[in-house]
Amino acid sequence: MSDPRPARLAKATADTLWDIIVIGGGASGLGTAVEAASRSYRTLLLEAHDYAKGTSSRSTKLVHGGVRYLAQGHIHLVRESLHERGLLRRNAPHLVHDLGFLVATYQMWRLPFYGIGLKLYDLLAGKLNLRPSRALGRKATLTHIPTLKSSRLKGGILYFDGQFDDARLAITLMRTLEDLGGVAMNAAPVTGLVKSDGRVTGVRFADSETGASYTARGRAVINATGVFVDAIRRLDEPDIAPMLTPSQGVHIVVDRRFLPGNTALMVPRTSDGRVLFAVPWHDRTLIGTTDTPVAEVIEEPRALATEIDFLLKTAADYLDPAPRRSDILSVFTGLRPLVKAEGTDTKSLSREHDLVVSGSGLITLTGGKWTTYRQMGEDAVDLATETGGLPPRPSVTATLRLHGWAENSGRNHWHVYGHDAAEIHALPGADVHLHPHLPYVEAEVRWAVRFEQARTVEDVLARRLRALFLDAAASQAMAPRVAEILAEELGRDTAWQVAQVRTFMDLAAGYLSSPNQRAV
Repeated sequence: MSDPRPARLAKATADTLWDIIVIGGGASGLGTAVEAASRSYRTLLLEAHDYAKGTSSRSTKLVHGGVRYLAQGHIHLVRESLHERGLLRRNAPHLVHDLGFLVATYQMWRLPFYGIGLKLYDLLAGKLNLRPSRALGRKATLTHIPTLKSSRLKGGILYFDGQFDDARLAITLMRTLEDLGGVAMNAAPVTGLVKSDGRVTGVRFADSETGASYTARGRAVINATGVFVDAIRRLDEPDIAPMLTPSQGVHIVVDRRFLPGNTALMVPRTSDGRVLFAVPWHDRTLIGTTDTPVAEVIEEPRALATEIDFLLKTAADYLDPAPRRSDILSVFTGLRPLVKAEGTDTKSLSREHDLVVSGSGLITLTGGKWTTYRQMGEDAVDLATETGGLPPRPSVTATLRLHGWAENSGRNHWHVYGHDAAEIHALPGADVHLHPHLPYVEAEVRWAVRFEQARTVEDVLARRLRALFLDAAASQAMAPRVAEILAEELGRDTAWQVAQVRTFMDLAAGYLSSPNQRAV
């Protein structure tokens, strides 16, 4: 196979006046680009590293209204999120499915308290509600989560939200953008803004693989780089004040035996006032999250020992047996792009998105969450049509089926590919597993390179496959073979393979809960 990147780069660098240029390939950037292309605007998306490289691959994997926001009184945000949850469930059933969440109660008065709140949650979802919540007795509660601590347990409330795979949704949106005629480039960092008479009229970007520089002209430029929006804003105004107060959230992944069955646990109020989840995900148990203010934005944030201890301690308050540090298969950390609010701690800040237009016309989109990515994109494109003088066209994404749409794709390893799964099975290596502890096969690596813009071992093992997030040590063991397949597909030499493996090993070491863990 020939490398597909040169043809894509040729499209991105053609002497074209784009209607909309989107900077950033996370949830907000991809959602904005799909929104623009679906309205037939000429759309270019540029991502500095890889799609969902940052925050957008490190979520709690929930498509939800936000029970905590309900408690904080953000009714509008909850209603909007629940509406978007329903749309995403309908437009991408191969990626989003219903998941039951149990709120366990150990004091009798909490049953009606949580029950009333969650009935309001159902009502706010309206016709797009997934399933109605209901109260459970003690026996039924333990049937749903057998590992729940039973001493003094009174019962629980079962409600429903959506679950998804964040990085796979990002790749699906990139494919959808291409289906709609848009162009997306990863490994293409924006290095500067082009201005004419004080107005932003385009961007300068580089090809990270060759070092070559290019210019793209556009009627509207949207900065949708998540926690990195201030860096792009400084390209426009070097002395501009930052608009974000970043915080980090940590998740740990452990074996499925700690949460058997198909029901998640929701802890409505932890010792630090947050909501905590233990969620079944890809045959593992995901536990999170924390909320710790951080001083700077970096590409690979690391969990603090105190954050891991907090998650383990909170889990131990509810689960028996409870996971210990030695049970952790992977630890991952994401940064939240929270808009500044003086005197407010980060867990109290709303995740509602903000849109700002600078004096030069640069549009910045930040805040929000995966659940509302489509609405964020719609709002951003509406603003871009005004700023760029584009002909107004109505949004169609509320009913747009995403790439791979498949109604009955099942809940197995292949469901995230939707109708593409059959084509992957036809590739070489479809029956050759990359590791005995994970379901991934060699054909998926070839597919990731040929059709999903994977360029590195990290791209494959972190975001096309989820191995790094599910079992960091196992992902290290997979790295050499993945590098070999990538080299075959891309025409790379042995030295490139060695460098790729070394780089990934160093990265994956940061996802291990103990420095003594090794690849298996």
